[in-house]
Amino acid sequence: MSAQGVSDAPLLVSANGLGKSYPKVFRPRDRLQAMGKLLLGRNDVASVPVLRDINLRVRRGESLGLIGENGAGKSTLLKLLTGVLTPTTGSVEVRGRIGALLELGAGFNVEYSGRDNIAMSAALYGLGADEMESKLPQIIAFADIGRYIDEPVKHYSSGMVVRLGFAIVAALRPDLLITDEVLAVGDESFQKKCVRWMEDYLDQGGTLILVSHSMYHIQKLCRQACWLRDGAVAAAGDVFHVTQDYLAYHERKLAAKPATEAHKATKDLEFSLTEVSVNGATLTTPVMVEQGGTLAVDARVHSRDGREPVIAFGILRLDGTPVYGVSTEMDQVHAIRESTHEYRIAISFADLALLPGSFVLRVMAMDTEAVRLFDLSEREFTVRGSTRESGVVRLSHSWIEIG
Repeated sequence: MSAQGVSDAPLLVSANGLGKSYPKVFRPRDRLQAMGKLLLGRNDVASVPVLRDINLRVRRGESLGLIGENGAGKSTLLKLLTGVLTPTTGSVEVRGRIGALLELGAGFNVEYSGRDNIAMSAALYGLGADEMESKLPQIIAFADIGRYIDEPVKHYSSGMVVRLGFAIVAALRPDLLITDEVLAVGDESFQKKCVRWMEDYLDQGGTLILVSHSMYHIQKLCRQACWLRDGAVAAAGDVFHVTQDYLAYHERKLAAKPATEAHKATKDLEFSLTEVSVNGATLTTPVMVEQGGTLAVDARVHSRDGREPVIAFGILRLDGTPVYGVSTEMDQVHAIRESTHEYRIAISFADLALLPGSFVLRVMAMDTEAVRLFDLSEREFTVRGSTRESGVVRLSHSWIEIG
């Protein structure tokens, strides 16, 4: 996987075939056996891989979002990039000064005050006493934790710890900022402050690797995304494409049903769907449609006694929420009769108003009176786009200047 950006910018992160495994030590006996084998120089210790074959390239000025379910390997990957862990397989190289906000409170001595921890962090980043002294008021102001700056960190709330950690990184402005769910902790006003700082940091050429479960923040701050699933890369590339694939995956899980034909057409039905094509494709694989594009559906229906069927089309979210529905009977149109028992109808949804996400197209064959449903076919389709608008559909609107 390679985060794409300015091709001639310096390479800050390079990972090749990166993998991490941990020994199987579920019981005390397992730990003793594993320790004994390692002491004897044996490498046949049973292990569980948590990351497999990760290839990553991040250049200066790029912004990469790491997404995935809990346990997918995101935090492990960040620890490998920052040198907290050593890889089991592959290699990783990171250049430039790194600012990392990983586990809550990592790097702080909880017995020391916030002010003392600022001094220690500044020393670890290579700042001299004069430079640290000049940045101290800026750090304290950004953290905004009041008198607690002189209290031991063990007295801090989780939000205060993140405030202090982010304030230190913000003052140091590293070449590469790596954060793990920093926006998930703390109040809304501090989150907004962090987002504004990150946007300014990126505008000035900073490089960001961000882990978050918030697709809003990933889309807002990152141009590229990498989706980790079960320790491997499930998708990588443009942030909107990857996050939309990830959200569609979760919608499918919530729907708890595959996007397949709900009923099989049989010759015994009075009306049966014999073929459905979506944008020219008759396969059951999901169809990709660009936001504002066209969804064209062509359906053929077999009528056992030759009567004209009513054909209905519906669009639903993957969780089953109806979005839109229409039928030939509603619009007073008629299917084309191609033979004694075969009818055909086509419909086109142009300038598709659906926002990016995954949906189900439902085609239904009904009797002539539009009372009974005889056959039904479902096809999944995904709308892609680069908008951050929320909801299901885009409503036409205009902003009105007041005064």
